[in-house]
Amino acid sequence: MPTPASVDPAASASLPFCYLTTRGRRTGHPHTVEIWFGVGGGILYLLSGGGDRSDWVRNIKAAPEVPVRLGEHTWPGTARPVSDPEEDALARRLLASKYQGWSEGHPMSTWGRTALPVAIELRLDEAGP
Repeated sequence: MPTPASVDPAASASLPFCYLTTRGRRTGHPHTVEIWFGVGGGILYLLSGGGDRSDWVRNIKAAPEVPVRLGEHTWPGTARPVSDPEEDALARRLLASKYQGWSEGHPMSTWGRTALPVAIELRLDEAGP
């Protein structure tokens, strides 16, 4: 098993997707989604185009402990909707630049401006294969 020092989610930032597994808020069954992501300051960010109506967002509000797979490694984490304005702006910049080619001084897409940002604080000392 890799050591925490040798496995870094930032090293996976160029991957096209991560895999987020939530627990169904009614059934408790696991649900995995392939989703765009950005990494900044040791935190993984997602944007929900469906806002707080998306099933995965509703699931994390009910059970915020989630595993996230990046490439061949999975980390446990705690998910939360972003409320801090600076962190909100960071999440939007990270994802809009990565997936839509956005750059400072240019208008951001509707998705980049309006999607709900979600942060996942990964427990890096618990990486698994």
